[in-house]
Amino acid sequence: MIEKLAIVAIGGNSLIEDPKNPGIARQWDAARKTCEHIANMIVNGWHVVVTHGNGPQVGYILRRGEIASKEGVHDVPLDLIVADTQGSIGYMLQQGLDDALRRRGFNRTCATVITQVRVDADDPAFQKPTKPIGGFMSEAEARKFEAEGWSVMEDSGRGWRRIVASPIPRGIVEINAIQALMLSGYTVIACGGGGIPVVRQPDGSLRGVYSVIDKDRCSALLALTLRADLLMISTGVEKVALNFGKPDQRELDRLGLEDAKRYLSEGHFGVGSMLPKVEAAIDFVQNGGPRAIITDPFHLEAALNGEAGTHVLPG
Repeated sequence: MIEKLAIVAIGGNSLIEDPKNPGIARQWDAARKTCEHIANMIVNGWHVVVTHGNGPQVGYILRRGEIASKEGVHDVPLDLIVADTQGSIGYMLQQGLDDALRRRGFNRTCATVITQVRVDADDPAFQKPTKPIGGFMSEAEARKFEAEGWSVMEDSGRGWRRIVASPIPRGIVEINAIQALMLSGYTVIACGGGGIPVVRQPDGSLRGVYSVIDKDRCSALLALTLRADLLMISTGVEKVALNFGKPDQRELDRLGLEDAKRYLSEGHFGVGSMLPKVEAAIDFVQNGGPRAIITDPFHLEAALNGEAGTHVLPG
């Protein structure tokens, strides 16, 4: 019987510590560091299901495909790119967790589930792209790509990025497999990049669609479906802040539902950065989840002890 279940959502940007140096070796280093903290959670009695973002990685693959297509190499559709990143990032996390757990004397098998997530074909998001993917660019670079057909936006003062549609996740297709592995004692990595977005056809078949699901919203859905005790959202900052980046910035230790909703309505959180994380935390808690925590990878354990992070609570 699993006593405590945590869904730990790792941001795709957490796997790239220095945007100016995003090479694979550096991504391995970042993944292994994050896995050390997750391993400590497991050793301390948590059963963990890991989810992860993939925005930068998807952007790099998209760009490589666009460049290669000019030389006659076929392009790669976005749903297959999300599947590719689920495999590659899942592999890195599997290995990093296996190594970290073995050093702690734990023999625990880690497994990645290539996960499809159902969305509605008529979701309004398809008419209004909002989800940033890929690396950061200057405005001049972004405008150049915009002229080539990209949709772009400025991302919370950090630079310009490509954006695609981000429909709301409605159901996790492989949920039974995820649950079976979890109940058998595996550490599962699932819903990578928010899952591969698919729609159900009139004949019952599934087909991928050109979009990216926000991994935090999907993580909240996974946490609710599995009745998790905790949704832990790992991001690039230790705490959620009001007036982020301004002289009067104020970090938040505790955040009740009503205050969280009020701050959302006041526009405190960036569309491509903190907004979906706060929305996911609200969704989890107001639908019966005990608590959600938003923090960076290096404060996971301190946050579990109430010493770091922003704790979103029912009150």
